[in-house]
Amino acid sequence: MRTRCWTRSAGAAPPGGSGSRPKTGSRSSPPARSARIRGRSRYQIVVERLELSGAGALLALLEARKKALAAEGLFDEARKRELPYLPETIGVVTSPTGAVIRDILHRIEDRFPRRVLVWPVTVQGAGAAEEIAAAIAGFNRLDAATPIVARGGGSLEDLWAFNEEVVVRAAAASDIPLIAAVGHETDVTLIDLAADLRAPTPTAAAEIAVPVRADLLERTHTLEHRLGASFRRLIAERRARVDGLGRGLPAARDRLTTASQRLDDWSERLARGVRGRLGAERQAVGRLRPLPDRLAQRLGQARQASDLLAVRLGRAGRAALSERAARIGTAARLLESYSYRGVLARGFAVVRDQRERPVTSAAAVKPGAGLSLEFHDGRAAARATGRPKRRKAGRDEDDGGQAPLL
Repeated sequence: MRTRCWTRSAGAAPPGGSGSRPKTGSRSSPPARSARIRGRSRYQIVVERLELSGAGALLALLEARKKALAAEGLFDEARKRELPYLPETIGVVTSPTGAVIRDILHRIEDRFPRRVLVWPVTVQGAGAAEEIAAAIAGFNRLDAATPIVARGGGSLEDLWAFNEEVVVRAAAASDIPLIAAVGHETDVTLIDLAADLRAPTPTAAAEIAVPVRADLLERTHTLEHRLGASFRRLIAERRARVDGLGRGLPAARDRLTTASQRLDDWSERLARGVRGRLGAERQAVGRLRPLPDRLAQRLGQARQASDLLAVRLGRAGRAALSERAARIGTAARLLESYSYRGVLARGFAVVRDQRERPVTSAAAVKPGAGLSLEFHDGRAAARATGRPKRRKAGRDEDDGGQAPLL
């Protein structure tokens, strides 16, 4: 605010001569009473115009610049990007001699050590804004760092470089995510609005840039333990399911044992029958006392009958053994047919969804779903195309009316 003022003693004329009159807004000379007062002065202030100066002028300029840049969309939330979770390199744009860079380096070392590139700049005074904008553009050319623009606290004049338009436009034009950490938590500059993320302090910016390594290790160990427990539980459930299915099938060893016992019993009975018959024939021959010729004839006949009986007995034994072996083979093939893998060998396949659950109907298959086909010699992946159709009632099974599933 600019003002013009003058002083006059009692009875004295204002500046500009005794005949000059005060400008608009001034009052006429006091009455004669003031002329009798000695040792006393009066002041008169004439306001011609009001102007902002000092901090008030900076705030007005800041507000006008903020509105102009916001109208261009430089502060829109839609253009802000997410920070990388664990960057390989972190860039810092700040003074190399202040406490800020030491705080950032110390905090990053404590949380998760990363490679840090420092771009030294002047953070206040003449040329500071141009250096900061050039540093942001330089990190974009490197394209290998997440930059942090940082400065300690200060007055509005000290932080003014971060309100300059060249700095704000450089931050908005950055192709890599940018963190602004200027001043204290209560200090808000225009680069805070243009950056992808604002940190209340430089130390907080370091905490935002990298996670805590110990927390990551603990979480990784927790997830590893949970994953192992899930696999063990899944294997136990599948084993119990297979055991339950196995209990429903007849035991192959029991069926083979029963058949083997029957075969052994029949073999023993056959041997006893043969020995008994031969013994009876010998006794019959012994009771006969024919003449030598007739006896020789009878002996030859008996020998022939015995040979024929032996042949028939061998045939009967082999036939019985073949029959029992065929029954045992039939039982083994029946046992093998109970397994679904035997069905696969006959040209069928087991269809499973992406969760390894069997698909039992065409209606359960959605178009585009991924499927797993298990054949007798391996597996193959497939994807459903088309939409399954229901089979009409009374339609011939071989009329090909089913819609293609794969």
